[in-house]
Amino acid sequence: MAGKGSLAKLDVGVLSAEQQEKLQHFKIKTRIDNENYLRSHPEVEVLIGDFLRDVLLKMPADIREFAADYFTNPNLHAVIGSKMEGNMK
Repeated sequence: MAGKGSLAKLDVGVLSAEQQEKLQHFKIKTRIDNENYLRSHPEVEVLIGDFLRDVLLKMPADIREFAADYFTNPNLHAVIGSKMEGNMK
């Protein structure tokens, strides 16, 4: 239930031209920063690719439990490191 001081009556979907420009610059900077991070950490691509491959091969009934088990595997660092070495050859 909204009170008199709530934002329910405001049209929060409307941005001024200045706000839209700032948002656009923020989005561009964020994409560039993300791209730079991914380029400097190629293991992320291997990690995500390996996880997705396992999901598609095993088709777990409980994806959340599967993901939790995958990403908490104490040997994950070694597994990904091994696959990184394999990609370099």
